[in-house]
Amino acid sequence: MIFAQFPWQHWAQRRGDATALTLNDQPLSWRQLCQQVDALAAGLAQQGVSEGAGVALRGRNGSQMVLAWLALMQCGARVLPLNPQLPSALLEELLPELNMDYALELGCDALLSRFPALALTPGEPAETGDWQPNRIVSMTLTSGSTGLPKAAAHSAQAHLASAQGVLAAIPFHPQDCWLLSLPLFHVSGQGILWRWLLAGAQLAVRESLPLHQALSGCTHASLVPTQLWRLLNDHHPLTLKAVLLGGAAIPVELTDMATERGIACWCGYGMTETASTVCAKRADGKPDVGTALPGREIKIVDGEVWLRSASLASGYWRNAVLRPLLNQDGWFATRDRGEIHDGCLTVLGRIDNLFFSAGEGIQPEEVERVIATHPHISQVFVVPLADSEFGHRPVAIVEGEADLDLTSLAGWVSDKLARFQQPVRWLALPAHFKNGGIKISRRALQQWVNSDSG
Repeated sequence: MIFAQFPWQHWAQRRGDATALTLNDQPLSWRQLCQQVDALAAGLAQQGVSEGAGVALRGRNGSQMVLAWLALMQCGARVLPLNPQLPSALLEELLPELNMDYALELGCDALLSRFPALALTPGEPAETGDWQPNRIVSMTLTSGSTGLPKAAAHSAQAHLASAQGVLAAIPFHPQDCWLLSLPLFHVSGQGILWRWLLAGAQLAVRESLPLHQALSGCTHASLVPTQLWRLLNDHHPLTLKAVLLGGAAIPVELTDMATERGIACWCGYGMTETASTVCAKRADGKPDVGTALPGREIKIVDGEVWLRSASLASGYWRNAVLRPLLNQDGWFATRDRGEIHDGCLTVLGRIDNLFFSAGEGIQPEEVERVIATHPHISQVFVVPLADSEFGHRPVAIVEGEADLDLTSLAGWVSDKLARFQQPVRWLALPAHFKNGGIKISRRALQQWVNSDSG
């Protein structure tokens, strides 16, 4: 699909009365959506937002957040979406390099007082920006293991290329509805937004509802396996047809249960720099993540995954300069370890995360994939604990259901992991690690485990 105007304007002309967006329980047609976006874009323009302006957009998912994204893009702004839990100290260090002109904070305490504050209010009818698909529309923070996060800058065309590749694998028709179940400050949430815009289908945005209620009428969702386990085990009526799963290993038992309910489960591999998904397949319990989607190429160089993609970021934004992602060979070197067999990619883990215990290499992600299949564990990290005899020993930090018995886990993994891979300690994930990061920092967890407080 090649758009000659903003996607929402395109669909308003062709399917104006069809439902585009459900905000809580209020449906909006494409025509009504355009009217609201036009008014909000005019209001932002009258506050000074113009083409190329940098706007820090801070808040949680909700109806205002989606409308703000569209209105800011219609003004030609560069949107920097921020997790409202990011600590002010990190923002103070990070934002000066990202050339922000304004801040728009929705549904959270204002922290960005250094920038002129915007209000999301309608304005008088006015001309705003025009559709330029190669213009930078988003700057999404990466979750690198070292240093400050980088801001991967994507054009609208790159986001649409990402959506096109995913929808070549996962059917998503105009009458279908995808729940915005992931935050827009993550590229995975933005992926949902752009798939909706590419397909001219429906998007549901529901605030403060249990997941099974938020999914009412939805045919598509992006979930983690634990969420799908709970939905299926609680026997809630579901209208789901397809689920894109991420975040953990996907047990065959789960996908079999979903298939019995008429739900196709997909899994894949992606990253911020590629505007979400690079490889995908129907989940089948095998360790690979499938083949490269259309518009993507992958290869392995010295054990590292290299890729090229139409969805790749234009660069990392820093001090008004885009720093290129591609190496001298014209590929993006991901720092992921991987293997390709019969065209299917298996990601072994981050090169930087590998550690050795008594001469045996331990890739934490391999151990985590096994532990994550435990039905009561929602998240797990394996980090090295310094040891005078072995060099390092693996320690597991887990988050799970309230009745999870940590003392039982050593026995549970005894026949699932090699002896050298089995954690020597099992710790509960402290709450403070979940407050404020783009993603939980392995380095911070490792420091905690190796300190007296661990």
